Amino acid sequence: MKRILLNGQCMDAQAAVVPVMDHGFLYGMGLFETFRTYRGEPFLLGRHLDRLAQGCEILGIRMNTLPDSRQMREWIRKLMKANGLEEAYIRYTVSAGEDVLGLPAGMYSKPSTVLMAKPLPQTPDQLYTHGKALQLLSTRRNSPEGSIRLKSLHYMNNILAKRELSAYSEAARLHAEGLMLNTDGYLSEGIVSNLFFAKNNQLYTPDTACGLLPGITRGFVLELAIADGIRCEEGFYTWEDLKQADEIWLTTSIQELVPVTRLIDDSGATIPISGGRIGPITDKLLRLYRRQTGGYHENDYI
Repeated sequence: MKRILLNGQCMDAQAAVVPVMDHGFLYGMGLFETFRTYRGEPFLLGRHLDRLAQGCEILGIRMNTLPDSRQMREWIRKLMKANGLEEAYIRYTVSAGEDVLGLPAGMYSKPSTVLMAKPLPQTPDQLYTHGKALQLLSTRRNSPEGSIRLKSLHYMNNILAKRELSAYSEAARLHAEGLMLNTDGYLSEGIVSNLFFAKNNQLYTPDTACGLLPGITRGFVLELAIADGIRCEEGFYTWEDLKQADEIWLTTSIQELVPVTRLIDDSGATIPISGGRIGPITDKLLRLYRRQTGGYHENDYI
């Protein structure tokens, strides 16, 4: 990642700076979105920008200075070309901007924006057939600062969870994702993913009241499942419920739907899931998702 866009201006990444009085730096007042392209086009961009706009309204960041969907697509094309990318992992950050030293009660009128693009991570085909492990963490998902969790610059909870995950040797060897429960002991979400599981041909996912981020891919997968006639439920579930699942998967905007084929508890004990392979519901939803992206191939992930 050699070039970025700072407030719409393309520049060398190492030359970009944010003022020390920016409240994103001082108080974590800012938001970001991550998404990817397919055939050079950002997927579900409108949904990501809508979520960002809702978050800006909550934080008191004026949106009239931020790009709309058309402008954002132009920025993304410009940045990908500057970095020589045909496909990209995109991060768009909005920071509150400069203000007084102290806690303001008014609106932020001059936010800063940063657009970054890097190559998509390499994912082996085996990830989508044989899945990955999910490690139960003792780090709890903290309660949202407001009524709903925002994808904010305040990411300490996730970083602490990531550090805990790296301390488990078996989880590190298997490149496992970490799973956080909320403070009441209910399933919440992964460090960088939302959680789904299926039992008796019904889909389950933790309710947003469990403190999780309402992911864009999570919401889209729920829509695909409902449209396909799959029964869906959002609720409060435990680790014991997860252990009894027929299949489990994770959703992210970058890696789509990733099967979980092994659970690891805090004692290091492992529980196999769906015979070590992608389950039928996960497989169906992954195919449906891929059709929507335009990246689907009939022989993928069998």
